[in-house]
Amino acid sequence: MTSCIELLENRRSLAPHRMLGPGPTSAELERLLRIACRVPDHGKLEPWRFILFEGQGREKASSLIADIFKADHPDADGRLIEIEASRLTRAPVVVGVVSSLKNTTKIPEWEQCLSAGAVCMALTLAASTMGFATAWLTEWYSYDRRVLDALGLDPHERMAGFIHIGRRADPPEERKRPNLAEIVTEYS
Repeated sequence: MTSCIELLENRRSLAPHRMLGPGPTSAELERLLRIACRVPDHGKLEPWRFILFEGQGREKASSLIADIFKADHPDADGRLIEIEASRLTRAPVVVGVVSSLKNTTKIPEWEQCLSAGAVCMALTLAASTMGFATAWLTEWYSYDRRVLDALGLDPHERMAGFIHIGRRADPPEERKRPNLAEIVTEYS
């Protein structure tokens, strides 16, 4: 079993089109979601929620995304439409993390947004620890109000990300990481 620090040192996203099944079982998914909720949440507001895309739900949501894309791009070729129609079908399971800000003057909206981002990262790390491959994606449809409305988001809600979860066929390829000398300063 990989230690926590080794997991953090080597964590790598995998493109959903390279993911295989099976995805997490119902019990594993419930465990992942419980873990994802254990993030900093100033004021205990729970300013986030989940939408699960499994089985036919992945296909239905992807079809909806493709329909909106086609409406905006009537001259798009079949290959592009096919890409849009498979957005949420590439991984066995996709978890939509919705940023659902609470109306309060006590906790700043920014902190609530950060909490939703922490949920996304906690979910990807928990799934990685359980041996799954993950990718946290947004893409254009995360910001399109027509898509969000059709997926059941309230007008004040936004999509923090779609967490794709599956299995890895081969080891991840490493990519260039930040040079700390270029991004770290010392306050004095």
